[in-house]
Amino acid sequence: MAQRPYIVGNWKMHGTRAMLSEARAIDRAAQRLMKVEVAIAPPYTLIHPAHREADQISVGAQDCHHADGGAHTGDISAAMIADAGAKFVILGHSERRQGHSETDATVKAKAEAALEAGLRVIMCCGESADTRKSGNAAAFVENQLRGSLPETIDSASERLTVAYEPIWAIGTGDTATPRDIGDMHAAIRALLVELYGEEEGREIRIIYGGSVKPDNAGEIFAVAEVGGALVGGASLTADSFMSIALAAAETVDA
Repeated sequence: MAQRPYIVGNWKMHGTRAMLSEARAIDRAAQRLMKVEVAIAPPYTLIHPAHREADQISVGAQDCHHADGGAHTGDISAAMIADAGAKFVILGHSERRQGHSETDATVKAKAEAALEAGLRVIMCCGESADTRKSGNAAAFVENQLRGSLPETIDSASERLTVAYEPIWAIGTGDTATPRDIGDMHAAIRALLVELYGEEEGREIRIIYGGSVKPDNAGEIFAVAEVGGALVGGASLTADSFMSIALAAAETVDA
């Protein structure tokens, strides 16, 4: 059975306690939209208070460290974010890979730590504009995922989501064409089947990110193999974020 569309808000470095009103509004709206699974990933400082406010949505983190603890000033372990109420963690985002020099091996270690701590993982992947123009986008993304994903994941379809986010579309207002999205999601699906087997590989959700907005969400969700969205700026207000979730709901049983 196909899983519900997964709509995840990545708040990035936005949000103080005043933003909890938006989290509450998102949660109330999600209670009326049961065809879609809705989640938000606020900054670390808001994980626990947002979790306490949420009845319907799940709350997650935007990153974690690969170690259980120790002399890692400023870092937070997977166990710590789970203790704060996080149910999932976003890993391998291009802003982490580029801004913090995270390698595939680093991302893989984080994923293994997150799974060990009982968290679900949203694994990000995506190519630069130069890689896209060179014609090597699919090969780049496949290699990135091979290096970042753990070899074995128990109940992979329940614990893993892959988020395809072309770097050139993140926060730029540009969105990949439906054909580009469809081709890349098909390539990712084939890889997931190879890595985790037919049954699990077919059920792992692949979501799209990169300037997803209410006015383009319906077109994106109509593309084969798109199982939801990882939403940046448009997730910061309940109105825009839940408009995207509504567009996803309209594709269910359509």
